Amino acid sequence: MNQAKPSRPRGKFVTFEGIDGAGKSSHIAGAAALVRGRGLNVVSTREPGGTPLGEKLRALLLHEAMHLETEALLMFAARREHLERVIEPALERGDWVICDRFSDATYAYQSGGRGLDRGKFAQLERWVHGHLQPDLTLLFDLPSSIASRRIAAQARELDRFELERAEFHERVRLAYLDRAAAAPQRIRVIDADQAPEAITTLIQETLIRHCL
Repeated sequence: MNQAKPSRPRGKFVTFEGIDGAGKSSHIAGAAALVRGRGLNVVSTREPGGTPLGEKLRALLLHEAMHLETEALLMFAARREHLERVIEPALERGDWVICDRFSDATYAYQSGGRGLDRGKFAQLERWVHGHLQPDLTLLFDLPSSIASRRIAAQARELDRFELERAEFHERVRLAYLDRAAAAPQRIRVIDADQAPEAITTLIQETLIRHCL
């Protein structure tokens, strides 16, 4: 009699968050390498984006002016596609997913920064992924004044979020911290105003302690 093969454990879902200029994206590859070093498969992805449709929506969101509710709806539309096509299949296979931004970013940027009604945000979050939250979120926290200087020093074309005034970025930062205070078991705040080597060590320690 053939015995069914045991199913693989569900993968882990880890997100990186923070205001523009906090430096989170530069640490994602290192985190993925750490997980792969434990013999696990990793899917690295980003939001908005992560799928062909999501990348098209990303281009609109980063460069086309629009009503704040249109912006939020497009963010969640890209997220729904991302979940269906990439995130949930990977987790079911037992892979890890490391994502550059998820719904915490929508809360911070669209509700905190733009002023989207938080009740409407909560409805969209429940509708699109009420069944799923990240297992761990690493929130890179940095004073908005330092983040703005970092952005200004980059020799590239900036998107419309990066071009926002300092007051906008400070509202985003405070919304992120509010979100972290409401979910301390999931969201770990990392002081991003320190040497990259120190941040790398913190990330590794946090991943090992909570997920690996």
